[in-house]
Amino acid sequence: MANAVIVDAIRSPMAKGRPPKDGKPGGALSAVHPVDLLASLLADLFRRNDIDPASVDDVITGCVSQVGEQSMGVGRLAWLGAGLPESVPSVTINRACGSSQQAADFAAQTILAGAADIVVACGVESMSRVPMFSARIGQDPYGAKVAERYRPGLVPQGISAELVAARAKLSREELDDYSARSHQRAAAASFEREIAAIESVDGAGNPVTVNADETVRPATTAEGLSALKPVFYNEELAERFPEITWQITAGNSSQITDGASALLIMSEERANALGLRPRARFHSFAVAASDPLTMLTGPIPATEKVLERSGIALADIDHYEVNEAFASVPLAWQRHFDADPDKINPRGGAIALGHPLGASGGRLLTTMLHALEDTGGRYGLQTMCEAGGMANATLIERL
Repeated sequence: MANAVIVDAIRSPMAKGRPPKDGKPGGALSAVHPVDLLASLLADLFRRNDIDPASVDDVITGCVSQVGEQSMGVGRLAWLGAGLPESVPSVTINRACGSSQQAADFAAQTILAGAADIVVACGVESMSRVPMFSARIGQDPYGAKVAERYRPGLVPQGISAELVAARAKLSREELDDYSARSHQRAAAASFEREIAAIESVDGAGNPVTVNADETVRPATTAEGLSALKPVFYNEELAERFPEITWQITAGNSSQITDGASALLIMSEERANALGLRPRARFHSFAVAASDPLTMLTGPIPATEKVLERSGIALADIDHYEVNEAFASVPLAWQRHFDADPDKINPRGGAIALGHPLGASGGRLLTTMLHALEDTGGRYGLQTMCEAGGMANATLIERL
């Protein structure tokens, strides 16, 4: 059977998803249009690899808020903005927070099916310029039938994170300890090989090169996080869910972030023919879904499915990336599987690095690949919780 392999994987720096306001500067990438952000990354991907970009069969792009500056096929426009051949098509997909992980999975599956030889999987989200929930334009996305089924109503993700923490019996101390550790691990990690610099401007309009993450806070401590107040408390929901003890804060949640990611994926046969080194192969995939009320527990059944399909035991996997949408998500996953905490997000996660929605799946995959190479690990497992209770799981094997 043919292998679908990763030849290269890069990402932008992670920048605070904060627009300029009241005379205060925005995040380091807030001046960069999302099309230009992804275009810069795609151009760099082909500067790094000796391959004719016209030989790419498709560009699959993850993006969540497909409105405004991200509304017109952001992957296609980014490809054109990068000066790459007009003959290459693109499609933009939305599987919520797992969008660019799904882009990578679809790319690999297309190659495994024999329908393509070379695919770029990428993702972008400029949360400073296209705020979360912009696509709703103030409208009800649920409709009467969903509202009736889940009466008295579905809840925001922050409430779901509270429910996950309560039902997994996670303490505030555990959540804050984990979150501080995310920053400490990210601060100790070396990301230079995976980051492609992005040109931007500073608050005064001067050109700057952004080449490092601005989201990591090395001085973060659990003690400092413990002083933060819960951000999702709601009197009505407190009455509806008496089990919630209100522990989710800005400090143990993922950061709103601008960022992009891109992977060059091809058949192993084509990579060898081109003289390119396959760095990892896609081993197994799974998607799953769970209760849309708790919403964030999907990585558990997704992981169970991918382990069953792969025939590989969790203990035999060297690196786990479990997206840190909230600290309760990886901690509940860890508790369910009795997983080794040292293998979970060993270079930090979205609490420290940030969560640029449509780009996050590719960012996790990029970080995991580089970590496996640096440590000599063989297998890496990635899983993402997604809105509506969905989740992806992807297992790769370093070559």
